Amino acid sequence: METIGFLELNSIAKGMEAADSVLKAAAVRLLSARAGCPGKYYLLFTGEVSAVQASLEAGERTGEGFAVDSCVIPRVHPQVIEAIAAATAPETLGAVGVMEFYSVTASVYAADAAVKAADVDLIDVRLGTGIGGKSFVVLTGEVAAVSEAVRCGVGVPAAGGLLVSSVVIPSPHPELLDSLL
Repeated sequence: METIGFLELNSIAKGMEAADSVLKAAAVRLLSARAGCPGKYYLLFTGEVSAVQASLEAGERTGEGFAVDSCVIPRVHPQVIEAIAAATAPETLGAVGVMEFYSVTASVYAADAAVKAADVDLIDVRLGTGIGGKSFVVLTGEVAAVSEAVRCGVGVPAAGGLLVSSVVIPSPHPELLDSLL
């Protein structure tokens, strides 16, 4: 399991400059750096804990006054990185759980807590692009596991009360999967 760092800024230009600082500060690998809604910039990177922490601090210094939120999650579950990189189709669609947040960082924390709490598969961790700066997590599994994962995900203290809504759909229609990917 790797450590991830995430930095959200409310300036695209300062975000790009912060990305450069993050990469120059320590040995980290950039997973994603992109503009999002509404005019934010999101950085996601990985590496050893100390390198991620040093890089995040450098990015925050560079983006001072524009940083919205940040986090370092040691030993992040590998499914979180996969689901952020691209929606993944599960082999079978069981119950579906969705957690929606006002903060991108809250969804990363929630996804990690959910997948560690129960035997579920992450389908997508959508980070604020094209959805007004909100974020959401979609997962699947047996009804009890999905219910427990959602309960743990929305209850993680790092989500800081930024939950918009959450649902568990016990028997989703088979065509729903197409809309999830």
